[in-house]
Amino acid sequence: MSQYLLSTYAVEGEVFEPPAPEVMEKMMQKMDDLEDDMKSGGAFAFSARLHDAAASTVVRPGDPDVIITDGPFAEAKEHIAGFYIINADDLDGALKWADKVVNAIGRPIEVRPFVDTHSA
Repeated sequence: MSQYLLSTYAVEGEVFEPPAPEVMEKMMQKMDDLEDDMKSGGAFAFSARLHDAAASTVVRPGDPDVIITDGPFAEAKEHIAGFYIINADDLDGALKWADKVVNAIGRPIEVRPFVDTHSA
């Protein structure tokens, strides 16, 4: 079994109107149901939502001390907003979970496998 990162993104400057309470409640229920489904299927490892990229701090190598600056790391319009780490037999299995995540959150996501550093 392999692990995959399903990452969601926020677009800098994109105006996101909060949905009506009943729409938000329905979306949160979809996400709760999805996580329950992942857990019962043995796919769920971890998930989290992140603060905006402006809340990040970047630590870079320096000479002799590290250099700490306000983030984000890269000048980009899109920043990671949250993620799931899942277990799946293969990419096809991970993509099936990705389909469910996209349907729950209504946003595109990126699916990326972890490097298996434990194989001989």
